[in-house]
Amino acid sequence: MIDDRKFHTIVAGLLEDIETTQNSKIKEAGKLISDSLENDGILHVFSTGHSHMIVEELFYRAGGLVQVNPILDPALMLHQGAIKSTRIERLQGYADSIAESIDFREGEPIIIASNSGINAVPVEMALAAKKKNLKVVAITSVNISGSLMPRHSSGKKLMDIADVVIDNCIKDGDAVMEIPGSDQKIAAVSSIAGMYIAQRLVIDIVNEFLKKGKRPPVYMSANIPGGDEHNALLVEKYSKRIRGLY
Repeated sequence: MIDDRKFHTIVAGLLEDIETTQNSKIKEAGKLISDSLENDGILHVFSTGHSHMIVEELFYRAGGLVQVNPILDPALMLHQGAIKSTRIERLQGYADSIAESIDFREGEPIIIASNSGINAVPVEMALAAKKKNLKVVAITSVNISGSLMPRHSSGKKLMDIADVVIDNCIKDGDAVMEIPGSDQKIAAVSSIAGMYIAQRLVIDIVNEFLKKGKRPPVYMSANIPGGDEHNALLVEKYSKRIRGLY
């Protein structure tokens, strides 16, 4: 039998590793992002596969930053075909076609999440963003990425391109619980790690605003009095640049 209590221990240890080893990187990214948002810039967020949940985690939620542009391509998610999405994630040229439709502006930040950091699409999106002089923040496993060969013709991995690399501290694969008598594992943790990092970034971004005595642009819950009115004003201000609001 698998000791189900061990999963809590593993996850708690992973989050502690992130907190103790990546704090300076998170703060560096938070400062970079807040400087852009303060000047009405937009934070672009992109990923593929299960990591697209990190994009959704940052977009349009109570307590979340307003100036977040989620780049969610259905073909790279799972609901239109999981196997197809894996194949497309490795297809060179696909990210360039997505990037052409995004209103990237010089100096703006983009977060790209990829556990392995080797597939063509996230690498290509990072390269496309750099061509537009964006600042790239990567959420990736440095250990896993370092052990694998890149799948993009540039020979680069996501962590080779990013301005700031935040290590999700996952060491050797996504699943962490061994099945006795088998070489297989269950209980993946990259989504948990990625979402924790995403929310830690939000905290540091907001703190940068507060240091300057400024009110951060954050959504209120639509389920509390005044929430709809508060959010409507912010949506009106940024809706032309944020995908998925309407």
